Amino acid sequence: MRLWQRLWILFTVIWVLVSGLNAFTILAFSDGPIEQQKAARPIILGVVVPPVLYGAGFLWELFRRRRSRGK
Repeated sequence: MRLWQRLWILFTVIWVLVSGLNAFTILAFSDGPIEQQKAARPIILGVVVPPVLYGAGFLWELFRRRRSRGK
């Protein structure tokens, strides 16, 4: 496993934990349904950001691999 993949796993665990705690806090202490809708943003970001960053890391690795072959 490459270093960037290990760092991605660490980031993903921390990111999902913090966004989940944020969403849980919003849901636990909100008074009405309008305030509970604010929890959707941390939930969506908690699910979307890690795959996007993995894709960026994967593309970066491909770019570096192709660049090193050209030399």
